[in-house]
Amino acid sequence: MIPSSPQAVPALRREIARRRTFAIVSHPDAGKTTLTEKFLLYGGAVQLAGSVTARRNQRATTSDWMELEKKRGISISSTVLQFDYRDFRINLLDTPGHSDFSEDTYRVLTAVDAAIMVIDAAKGIENQTRKLFEVCRQRGVPIFTFINKLDRPAREPLALLDELEEVLGIGAYPMNWPLGTGRDFNGVWDRNTRVAHLYEMTPGGVYRAPVTNVELTDPVIRERMSASAYQSLLDEVALLDGAGTAFDAAAIGAGRLTPVYFGSALNNFGVQLLLDGFLDHSRPPGARRSGDLTVQPDQDAFSGFVFKIQANMDPRHRDRIAFVRVVSGKFDRDMTVTVSRTGARTRLSNAAQVFGRDRETVDEAYAGDVVGIVGSSRFIIGDTLTEDAAITYDEIPRFTPECFGYLETTDTATFKRFRTGVDQLLEEGVVQRFELADSNRQRQLIGAVGPLQFEIVQYRLESEYGAKSRFTPAPWSVARWVDSTLADHELQLPGDANLVRDDRGRRVALFSDAWSLRYFRERRPAVGLGDPPRHLAGGGV
Repeated sequence: MIPSSPQAVPALRREIARRRTFAIVSHPDAGKTTLTEKFLLYGGAVQLAGSVTARRNQRATTSDWMELEKKRGISISSTVLQFDYRDFRINLLDTPGHSDFSEDTYRVLTAVDAAIMVIDAAKGIENQTRKLFEVCRQRGVPIFTFINKLDRPAREPLALLDELEEVLGIGAYPMNWPLGTGRDFNGVWDRNTRVAHLYEMTPGGVYRAPVTNVELTDPVIRERMSASAYQSLLDEVALLDGAGTAFDAAAIGAGRLTPVYFGSALNNFGVQLLLDGFLDHSRPPGARRSGDLTVQPDQDAFSGFVFKIQANMDPRHRDRIAFVRVVSGKFDRDMTVTVSRTGARTRLSNAAQVFGRDRETVDEAYAGDVVGIVGSSRFIIGDTLTEDAAITYDEIPRFTPECFGYLETTDTATFKRFRTGVDQLLEEGVVQRFELADSNRQRQLIGAVGPLQFEIVQYRLESEYGAKSRFTPAPWSVARWVDSTLADHELQLPGDANLVRDDRGRRVALFSDAWSLRYFRERRPAVGLGDPPRHLAGGGV
């Protein structure tokens, strides 16, 4: 690659400095998809909040594009939404909330520089929230917290802060404070500007909520709140100022302190304060590790990694998109890069910016951006694309399936479509395929993190490929990769276990339950058993 000119380097750094790439994570039903849609509303990317108009005329939210998502009202796949706001280029990666799709969410978290954690004000920290928080903490991802649904019966704000610190073990600094809760929720008080934001509801939360800014002692606040609620507000504010956690920008960047915002995404209360606060206190893309190398985002050589593959986002074209997180340098359409896994050179000619299901051609992108490479079958999840052959990223984790079953076609006339559909869905990492000694292509053993994945596979096989299928549960729930030189028959697996091979031919022992695994380990301690290898060669990751 030709070195950048002295004039180009500052321009590259300016573009990188205005990038913000983050995901919204939560337990199901905490309001993640609603908040995503309201960010688009306040960011000017949509004119109406899609989650509301969907109820009126069956439109779906912008971020939920798959037909099954519309029917079930949940986010199943991850999608990328990019828009400009306040001179920032925002890459918002929407993720599934359901625990059965944790694998997809975890992969997305490898591609972000920060996360916004949504918590239901009535339920507090729930199981899936805790899991996703731990993933963020392990990766050192800064976390911003939005305590949602203050317009409904809620727990005490101070108790919610205590739970953040005690359950998650992270410091919590409230950036604003609610003016009442439930039916008495009138707005929030900004601790930095010392200004109270009083909101007015809009019908269905379709438009931005009108807001009045006043001081905390303004009579209009006293008129909206009961005397006891107003006095509690003053006491809580004084307590926060006198004995609360101190604001520390470095601790936020290191993931040790979470800025906390209160509001109601459905009614647009506090959404803009959250968006503005996040942009003010989050950081642009940083350096990443490539083995012993530290790759800076502003270095000359372009590099990035594939963190997601999605087929059939546009049913008119039945195409395939590989989502690439740009890590360094500048992406130019038609540039030639090396695929580190294979050493092959390839031209990135068909690149797109994706907004839900919609897309437009991308001519250039910078560190922090997510680019969709359309149509190429050369890439798998985890691939590094780079102009510098010394760079290889090891970002993508692989997860051990906990549910297994047999998938087979119910119509031999559609077997070719069935096989094509299964192969493409495996490339997306929806499920993993295993091979029994007596297996055949018409009856395939597949595994997944959660059982809902099997329903998704069957639905998509029929709706996207025209291939009906039958799924039969298998009796195993624990998988361990075998690290041993012993022959298959010498392993002496229990009667309820079975030996299979993954898509790279590596041996995997399947056990009925944890007790069966413990029994085998006690009897055969010399046989090495472990989690799935990190790197794959294809057919599911």
